[in-house]
Amino acid sequence: MPETKKAVRAATIVRAACKLFACQGYHATSTREIAQLAGVSENTIFRHFSSKEGLFWATLQFHFAGLELPKELLDELAQRQAPEVVLSKILELLSNTADFNPDLLRLIAVAFLELQGKMDGFCHRHLSPLLNFINNYFEMSIESGKIRDLDATMLTSALVMTTLTHPRICNMIDSDKPSYSSRLKMRRAYTSFWLEVLAPAVLTDSHAVTIREVKDAGNHNQ
Repeated sequence: MPETKKAVRAATIVRAACKLFACQGYHATSTREIAQLAGVSENTIFRHFSSKEGLFWATLQFHFAGLELPKELLDELAQRQAPEVVLSKILELLSNTADFNPDLLRLIAVAFLELQGKMDGFCHRHLSPLLNFINNYFEMSIESGKIRDLDATMLTSALVMTTLTHPRICNMIDSDKPSYSSRLKMRRAYTSFWLEVLAPAVLTDSHAVTIREVKDAGNHNQ
């Protein structure tokens, strides 16, 4: 029972720290504020975590725990399945992260901006494996001729950043542009775009989202 209470209290502290770190940044957040939000004393925080920085990494690790490639997708990547099969699932994983775990993206940004070089080791342990799976898939698909001969590392970076940042950047460019009426249509649009870039010969009607569909989706939202 004591261990259970300890784990529950630590989780409460991590959740409070996440809200503040993600909203205010690392340096602007004090352990006193975290303690107040968590409903504990500062001493309690340091009984669970060695330092404020240790708490930050624990918070980031907590959010990374849910960011894993499904076994089905891992198998398809390893088996070099066709891009029209794999891309949609990669994009779904990334878009789900952006939609349902936005604090993870904010914490990663905070770590890169405020903790600089200290983020490298963390990324190699938690983020690099996922990115390497995607990058290796692109390399193998390029070698087998399934996609165009492009730089695999640049493709991986562009695919990830497109999915995570496109909605916000698109809104900054043209806030009047209709949005997609569902996450499914948005994912189909991303898949269609990347298939056209990487393997235009395999683009089919089942993956395409036409301009008319996008306009209809926007009108539906209004």
